[in-house]
Amino acid sequence: MRLAQRILAISLIGLCFSSGHLYGAGHSFRVEKRSGVWWLVNPSGGLTLSIGVDNVNYRGDVIHGTMIHPYFDRVSKLYPSEDAWARTELGRLRSWGFNTLGAWTVPFLWRYKMPYTVILDIAARSGASWVNGVPADVFSRRFETTARRIARRECAPRAGDPYLVGYFSDNELRWGPDWRGKQNMLTMYLNLPANSAGREHAIAFLRKEYGGSIRRLNQAWGVRAASFARVPSEASTEAFARDNTVFLGMVARRYFDVCANAIHSADPNHLYLGAKFAGMPPDPVLRAARVCDVVSVDIYNFDPRPNVARIYKLSGRPVLVAEFAFRAENSGLPNTQGAGPKVPDQRARARAYTNFVTWLESMPEAVGYHWFEWCDEPKQGRFDGENSNYGLVNIEDQPYTRFVDAVKTANRKALSIHHRLMH
Repeated sequence: MRLAQRILAISLIGLCFSSGHLYGAGHSFRVEKRSGVWWLVNPSGGLTLSIGVDNVNYRGDVIHGTMIHPYFDRVSKLYPSEDAWARTELGRLRSWGFNTLGAWTVPFLWRYKMPYTVILDIAARSGASWVNGVPADVFSRRFETTARRIARRECAPRAGDPYLVGYFSDNELRWGPDWRGKQNMLTMYLNLPANSAGREHAIAFLRKEYGGSIRRLNQAWGVRAASFARVPSEASTEAFARDNTVFLGMVARRYFDVCANAIHSADPNHLYLGAKFAGMPPDPVLRAARVCDVVSVDIYNFDPRPNVARIYKLSGRPVLVAEFAFRAENSGLPNTQGAGPKVPDQRARARAYTNFVTWLESMPEAVGYHWFEWCDEPKQGRFDGENSNYGLVNIEDQPYTRFVDAVKTANRKALSIHHRLMH
């Protein structure tokens, strides 16, 4: 087959993926490596990419400290019903080259025969806090019980749904020092309540590492602990940093093993899409993520290639960019809170999107990308204060035409760019 014919064929596959046709019963999405290139394979057997949008939501964001949803206030006047809004907006998404509903999309849209993803929040429902960076105790009975309960309730009923792409277990968990705090995982676990499973595992780990000798630990850490039960939670030596690296690997392996087992036991048909990493997690975490079908990561940089290459090198799994975005400074929004690069205007935003998609899908390990997000945040700030120009549309439900035109073109070209890697 000539190259032009191949490109046409792969484009048609992508169009079929987004057209809403009924996939065969009993079939589901999977990932495969063909001629050295990773692909998402749809239920009809076609090679494709997941090209999605996050948080497609009828109500939109709430203004911080209020009950006001400015996007909803507008669209509820534009459309006679929620269904009318859904059909219009999904038609827009398809015409712009999108084929997946990303994380936090309002669940009622899942019945409109457009492929979708589900975020389960397993750690978040087990005591973790995304905002404050508090980790879940993955060694606790509560964590495993919660994972299995969530999977039985939310995964098992969807086991036969051909439009479900897969599950994210969580969003942007904290694996060490980041914007939420300077503590590493060993410190956070040693600071857990007395008699908690996580703290007991941390102490047992240290006891084993130092052969039961508190003297050896004190010498290595430069501390004066009377016993392992009274070891301080922090030290500044290289030995302490090495101990954290090993312990972090234990925590990460436990997290991913429990999540993968719970999800696949309840629903063996669909993909486990990982935990939506924020940027670049530590190496032990990436190695532990090998049990995922796909490793998902949120990348708020102009160029995704360094992060994606590192993730694939250590995990060996195909990579989905589950969030990326660029914010225009002339959008009328403050853009003072929120992640991601700022650019002067919608023309520059369009160029940044095109480059990101082109560079990403020139990598054989990249199986797709999800834009954050459908609609702009309120200028007054959403629940956590973010007030940025992330939307394909503004609060008035009007698309940023110059930007969206470039998005449409880049999305249509993404499949052919990725397909050329096979030759």
